[in-house]
Amino acid sequence: MAREFDIIIYGATGFTGRLVAEYLSETYPSGIKWAMAGRSLSKLQEVRDLIGAPADVTLIAANSDDPASLKAMCERATAVITTVGPYQLYGSDLVAACAETGTAYLDLCGEPAWMRHMIDAHHETAKRSGARIVFSCGFDSIPFDLGVLTLQQCAIAKHGGPAPRVKCRVRVMKGGFSGGTAASLKATLAAAARDPRIVALLTNPFALTPGFSGPHQPTGLLPEYDKSVGAWVAPFIMAPINTKNVHRTNFLLGEKYGANFVYDEMMVAGLGDLGKAAAEAIAKVNPLAGDKGPKPGEGPSKEERDSGHYDILFIGEFPDDSRVECVVTGDKDPGYGSTSKMIAEAALCLVQDVHGEGGIWTPGALMGDALRERLTAKAGLTFRCG
Repeated sequence: MAREFDIIIYGATGFTGRLVAEYLSETYPSGIKWAMAGRSLSKLQEVRDLIGAPADVTLIAANSDDPASLKAMCERATAVITTVGPYQLYGSDLVAACAETGTAYLDLCGEPAWMRHMIDAHHETAKRSGARIVFSCGFDSIPFDLGVLTLQQCAIAKHGGPAPRVKCRVRVMKGGFSGGTAASLKATLAAAARDPRIVALLTNPFALTPGFSGPHQPTGLLPEYDKSVGAWVAPFIMAPINTKNVHRTNFLLGEKYGANFVYDEMMVAGLGDLGKAAAEAIAKVNPLAGDKGPKPGEGPSKEERDSGHYDILFIGEFPDDSRVECVVTGDKDPGYGSTSKMIAEAALCLVQDVHGEGGIWTPGALMGDALRERLTAKAGLTFRCG
């Protein structure tokens, strides 16, 4: 049945939610039926006026503490975007409502233990209702998920099969992760301190592939010299979530990357002794220490978002020493400017382009080529194989 709205942005009064609403308003002034949702109608009205959205954009009161309001919201939408995290604190009832009502769901989640809990609790319900639940539709993990997918497509075309070993090396990342991401990491660590089972999920590369476990994977926790890029590399803070999503994509695609697929992510620190020192310094930094960085609901200025960018290299290696490469770039800061565009286009992809079966998916497994085309055309990303 047709729904009243194509997309509802839940959490539109938050910093990232406002950016998503602003993007939809400016990029798609017509042809899309969308609404803004949150706890306070007066604050929603303020944001609607602030971003210059049309006065007839509908405002919807919904609250994570009120499951009935979430279900009522879901019943009105084809897809719900939620930027209300940490999701382990505020997202479970919304996933349940979407799964029950057959509503597509998209978030910015980087919380693998919670994601596994949602898979176990709601995957079968979503399959029955037709709800397409898609986690991690921002910087974690779309550029990485689609980067590996693109590289493997190129590897299959060029070498007749997927690369069994893929390395992701983040070469440039100007602009940090969001305040919401930091809050999610802190909430995850707090949950892990209370429940040892969460630690097991966090350290398991195959935490999101129930019933499947592949070969040993590199931990990426120690700096090292990487001959494949001729530089020192250091731990990458988003690797623990991105790698799990990449393995889930492989799992959902019937092991398209191979049953023995090995994957890791690290940051390029530099060359020579200076690169070694930089890699060692990065490995010692605790990004969650102190009160630096944005709080949830805060973020950088438009100028700072526009000056950000990122460049990610993927290297596929074969036993005969041949290789294939893919480079993914983004034209805005990863945590806000690029993320807000990615989740908006992912929602439109579900509404307009992709009509897969229900269940809990990854962006790469469900939307793949269609999403990559959208991101290239609209969201400032590039994907280049060589």
